[in-house]
Amino acid sequence: MAAPGVMIYVQHLLGVGHLHRVSAIARAMARNGFATTLVSGGMPDPTLHGLEGIRFIQLPPARAQDSSFRVLLDEHDVPVTDEWRAMRLARLQAVFDEVAPDVLLTELFPFGRRPMRFELLPLLARIRERRPKPLVFCSVRDILVDRSKPERDLDSIAWLQQHYDGAFIHGDPAIVPFEKTFPLADRIRDQLEYTGYIVEQHDIPQTGAGEGEVLVSAGGGAVGLPLFRTALAAKPLSAARDRQWRILVSRQENTAAVEELRQLAGPGVIIEPVRPDFPGMLRHCLLSISKAGYNTVMETLASRARAVVVPFAGGEETEQALRANLLAERGLLQVVRESGLTPQRLADAIGAALASAPTTAGIRLDGADETVRLVRHHLARRSP
Repeated sequence: MAAPGVMIYVQHLLGVGHLHRVSAIARAMARNGFATTLVSGGMPDPTLHGLEGIRFIQLPPARAQDSSFRVLLDEHDVPVTDEWRAMRLARLQAVFDEVAPDVLLTELFPFGRRPMRFELLPLLARIRERRPKPLVFCSVRDILVDRSKPERDLDSIAWLQQHYDGAFIHGDPAIVPFEKTFPLADRIRDQLEYTGYIVEQHDIPQTGAGEGEVLVSAGGGAVGLPLFRTALAAKPLSAARDRQWRILVSRQENTAAVEELRQLAGPGVIIEPVRPDFPGMLRHCLLSISKAGYNTVMETLASRARAVVVPFAGGEETEQALRANLLAERGLLQVVRESGLTPQRLADAIGAALASAPTTAGIRLDGADETVRLVRHHLARRSP
């Protein structure tokens, strides 16, 4: 009997967190016997690894111009055109026809990624005509960003009910229920299933790098310079002043700005590009200072690392601050607001974090394997 096939669609627009989260799901699928295809529409990420046994397909890439997500740019940093959209749609449909999966997972859509509906809605309509029809699920993180147009929630519900068999929420309702950021969740309650949080579980390259160090990171997007500058100024004020600090800079950061950091850095500071073994470094670092993206926070909790987070607050983004504050209430990390970030406040938070005892406090971190279990369950129910 042929292995069931799953195709996962992801479009990261600013950072690479969405790509890495679904990559963890893809690894779990492949590890559990699924023929797995991961289709990415974002810019290529050189830190992505561990995809052995997974078919990876790169669509003509696009990214957001800025944190408003209103303008899409192609790989040449030119706003996309209607011709480009038609080309992307044709390419995505051709990939789906070739893969012919039993299951399709779309990351975030229909709860987000509205700019990509030009290709996703036609694909979903195409799938509805297939016999047998593939199962279709949404893969969505625990917290959605605030939206200024409530009618968009109605669109999300309509698209989910029309095209999807369900939505997998990669979170824990004991931490934050989906309705906290999607007020109309009760209308689709029968389609929502929680998986727990997702953490990288593949074989992470092991290294001694980071042992006993303070790690400063900001994910894969070009949003980390204010944090990095403040961290350098906070080092001599902090309880970790005598430890080695390592600043992991996104490859998307401006090269002139990175050189500025090198000039600001004093003795005991390493500045280098973000590394694929970052989750492994968290396991033996002294402290992590980072933004509060989903992946970084969950990897930090899983590693039981002491942490200070500075949630990203650009554009309409609120999800990092909400998740960070809820976890801080449980004593799992320290939070410094981006708008109030100063060297002294960061140094004070470092002291508080170093005085804490790391724990996961019973938070579910098996979301990737639970997603596999749910997919198998739905496939079994569909089978005669």
